[in-house]
Parts: sequence; structure tokens; C-alpha cells
Amino acid sequence: MTEACPYLPEPDPTMDWRSMNTSKGKKGTHFYMTALQYAQVLWLRQLPARAVLAVNRALLTELVGDEPELKKWPLPYRAMAWMLENYKDESFVGNPRVHFQHLATRVKGGRTEQRRWRAWACWYLSRQTRPYLPGDEKQGITGPKREDIRSGLRTFGIPDELVTWEAVVQERELV
Repeated sequence: MTEACPYLPEPDPTMDWRSMNTSKGKKGTHFYMTALQYAQVLWLRQLPARAVLAVNRALLTELVGDEPELKKWPLPYRAMAWMLENYKDESFVGNPRVHFQHLATRVKGGRTEQRRWRAWACWYLSRQTRPYLPGDEKQGITGPKREDIRSGLRTFGIPDELVTWEAVVQERELV
């Protein structure tokens, strides 16, 4: 049995892809909480790559920072790091470092800068948790330094986002 991610809410085990689709039209915390719960479902079903994508969707949700749900379930940088640290290589399809690099360099639409810096923040976590994973050298992008990510999250993030991310980064440094 797979251990549940301690940084994600307990889900409704009957959730499936339709849960995400039905909440797509709903904004803010409803979609955020659905994405977090669905990530836990996917994790428990031993689908770590899809679980990471669901957490990624939660991170890209538009929130202002004062939502009550964020008190109990802050932006899921800690959940992301935990999942990146705990998946089995043989059960993961793809390379999360490349995924976040591509996301950060190709993001479009509303809140582009906020979403870009969140992707770079996850890229940084993937480098910390899986330093042996290669980046996409074909792009010719090495990625930002930690201070650049800090600056991006400070400028474009929601209240307490930088503190949340930085705490996770510091925890990983102690491991």
C-alpha cells in the first residue's frame, strides 16, 4: 500500500478525471481543493506523475491569499517536494525537472509571471529532491538562481507564498 502524502487533504476515493473537469469552470478555492484531493487520489493509486500534475494545477489556480482554505492547505510546495522525493523511479513517466522548465518557459495567458515563477519554484524543488535528473539542454536555458525565484515569488506571489516556498527549500537543505 502506498503511503498517503501527509501534505494533501484526504480525498473522496471515488474521484476520477471527471472531478477535475467538473470543477474546471469553478474558480478559486473550489478548484484548488479539488486539485489537491485528486492529487492524493492519484498518488494513492500509484500514479505519481499524474499526481504531480494535479498539484501543479492547484499551484496554478488563481488565489488572492486570504482564502480560509489556504490556512489549512497552503500553496502545495511542501506536497510537491514530498511527492518528488517519494516516488519510485520505475513508476514515474517523464522528468519533473524538464516538465517545470518547459512550463516556466512556455506559460501563457493570465497571471503569466505568477505562474512562471511558481513553475520555476517547483523546478528548483525538483533539482533539490532529484539532483541527478538532467534539464533540457536543447532549450539553452539553465534556469534562474534561487534569489531570482525568491524575487519572482516576492513580486508576483500571494501573501506568505515566498515564506511557504522558502521553508520547504530550507527543509530540503537539511535532508
